[in-house]
Amino acid sequence: MTEILDRGAFVQALRAQLSVDPRRTAILAVDVHRGHLDPEIGTMPVAPEDASRVRAACARLLAGGRALRVPVVYVLLTYRRTTPPGLESMGNPFWRAVEAARESMTPGRRSTIVYHNQEGSPQTEVPPELAPQPGDYVVRSKKRLSAFYGTELDVLLRALGTETVVIAGINTNTCVLCTAFDAFNRDLRVIVASDAVASMYGEDLHVFGLETLRRCLGWVLPTDEILAVLGAAGVPTAAGR
Repeated sequence: MTEILDRGAFVQALRAQLSVDPRRTAILAVDVHRGHLDPEIGTMPVAPEDASRVRAACARLLAGGRALRVPVVYVLLTYRRTTPPGLESMGNPFWRAVEAARESMTPGRRSTIVYHNQEGSPQTEVPPELAPQPGDYVVRSKKRLSAFYGTELDVLLRALGTETVVIAGINTNTCVLCTAFDAFNRDLRVIVASDAVASMYGEDLHVFGLETLRRCLGWVLPTDEILAVLGAAGVPTAAGR
C-alpha cells in the first residue's frame, strides 16, 4: 500500500500564512443531522465513536463562533417524500447501483440511500446540542454532495460578505470535501475543523479527505485552534458587523 507522503513542513509553512477576519467568516455545519450522527436511527451513520467526537467538537465550534459573532450556517440534506420513496436521490445512477446491489456504503453498518433523510423523518433533525440558535441560518435544499450545488448558500455568503468559510460535518471525503472544492473555486479561504468531521465510508477515506484538504485546498485545524485564530483577530462589536 502506498504510504501517505509527509508534507508536514509544507503544512506548517502555510499555517504561518493564515490570517482570518472573523467579520468576514462563516461557519458551515454540513449535514450535522441525525441521519449521520445518531447511531440509533441513522440511515447512513458514521461509527458511534465518530458520532460522539463530531457532535462534541461541532458543539464547541458553533458555540465559540456565536460568541465571536461569526455567522453560523447549517446546510442539511433533505429529500422530498415521493412515490416511490427517495426519488430525489434515485436520480443518481451510482446511488441506484448501490441500492440495486443491496450493498451498504457504511462498512460494517447498515445504510440506505432510498430512505435516507426523507422529509419529515427524525433523520433530518439536528441533535439537541447542535440545534440552530436564533440568528443562525438554515439551508435545507441540499440534495447532492456539495453544500453549494442547487442551494442558496452562495447568495447567502455573498450577502454576508464572507471571505473565509470554516467547514464541519459529514462526510470528510464527500460532502465536506466537495463543499471545500466549491468554496475554493469561489476564491473563499477554506478552513476545516479536523475533529468536527468524519466519514461513514471508513477511516481510510476520512484520512484521504483530510490529506486532500490540507495539501490542496486550505487549512485543516482542530476546533480549539480555529477558535483561537478567530479570537486573536478580535471580537467584532455589534457596530462592526
